[in-house]
Amino acid sequence: MAAKKIIPLLLAGGAGTRLWPVSRDAMPKQFLPLVSERSTYQQALARVSAPDLFAPPIVMTANDFRFFARAQAEDIGIDATIVLEPMRRDSAPAIAAGAQLALQRDPDAIVLALAADHVILDEAVFHAACVAAREAAAAGYIVTFGIPPSAPKTSYGYIRRGSPLATDGCFVVDAFVEKPDAAKAASYVASGYLWNSGNFLFRADTLLSELARYEPEMAQAIEVAVANAKVDLGFVRLDPEAFAASPQKSIDYAVMEKTRHAAVVEGRFRWSDIGSWDSVFDVGERDDAGNVVLGPVVALEASDCVIHAEDRLTVALGVKDLVLVATPDAVLAMPRGRAEAVKDLVALLKERGRSEATLHQCIYRPWGQYNSIDRGDRFQVKRIVVKPKAKLSLQRHYHRAEHWIVVRGTAEVTIAETIHIVHENESIYIPIGSVHRLANPGRIPLEVIEVQTGSYLGDDDIVRLDDIYKRE
Repeated sequence: MAAKKIIPLLLAGGAGTRLWPVSRDAMPKQFLPLVSERSTYQQALARVSAPDLFAPPIVMTANDFRFFARAQAEDIGIDATIVLEPMRRDSAPAIAAGAQLALQRDPDAIVLALAADHVILDEAVFHAACVAAREAAAAGYIVTFGIPPSAPKTSYGYIRRGSPLATDGCFVVDAFVEKPDAAKAASYVASGYLWNSGNFLFRADTLLSELARYEPEMAQAIEVAVANAKVDLGFVRLDPEAFAASPQKSIDYAVMEKTRHAAVVEGRFRWSDIGSWDSVFDVGERDDAGNVVLGPVVALEASDCVIHAEDRLTVALGVKDLVLVATPDAVLAMPRGRAEAVKDLVALLKERGRSEATLHQCIYRPWGQYNSIDRGDRFQVKRIVVKPKAKLSLQRHYHRAEHWIVVRGTAEVTIAETIHIVHENESIYIPIGSVHRLANPGRIPLEVIEVQTGSYLGDDDIVRLDDIYKRE
């Protein structure tokens, strides 16, 4: 009899700030290429795509990220069930909902709950750990992956191992330990403690039974949220009223620190939660001088630096132990080792009303993306890219007119009741108040330069009359 396939459950709803200015609330780190050309979410999907070991994945994410989650999965050929959390309730409600959905597939389902923003290298070693954890899960344990520490980190929780289980490399969890100070972290490492990776493998019914024991209010709320879920545009929308009734709590606090069925498998693969720029340095590929670089970067007489550039040449000369991050609208420079302070920096930027704290210059939409190129008194210029076969909402503006110039592809432009086909090097004018829509009927991305003119140019001057993406 073939071993039961594991159902991956990817948690992709978080919004990280410690990797600012690359990761921001509007586009968090799991959907961004931080240590390779693929996002960490795509890397996680690929990691659990082996058909002999894994079933098709379930992805838990926020409503704002639903189209990114689906598009990035499709880009690498993964057919995932995308489930939308109505609001953030931490990891326990998300994992419980995923377990409930897994039970709908299989009453004996075994689930692997993975953070989509973590990096795990040594894929074969990771798969071997999953096989070992599967055996322990089948015996009734909720298994976490413990990582042998490479240093006494104070940013991770720790696990103290108890007695060994019959499964090789698996142990009963003797205790979970909160993030320690430096002295305690050093003693934990010396005593053989493991880092708590925050990833778990379990039988769905075991996890839900333990949740009902220790958090009955949460278990009941999530059961109703899943039972009353609706499918909308291919997304599974959990019932918002029921989900909101769930307490907000992590899976560690809700179950793992209370259950008598906690076990740990030692994961000897390279792992990082990519929680900061220091983490990027720890797991990134380094050049001969010890630098981790990504993008158009030139490093001269520079060593042991993290240098991340998105669209412009970034040069580091004669520096050491530096983090240098350049995006189109912001630059961060700081010594390595100060990464934990970035969260406080972002909070300060928000207090000062800086939009760069939360929004990128490039704004992503279900149909594509746009960049603000220039802006002045009564005008704004944007570069718009529309995916093949995609279209914007049917809309009107009360305070601005628009002039569209097609620079690549072919545009289908609706103005009132008339449809216009606009080719490369052609343009069209949309008067104030006109009902209009932009669409890409072709097979290549459509690129348009949009010139807005008027007394008010805010994005909230949009009245959507019809939207295939059902945005409010």
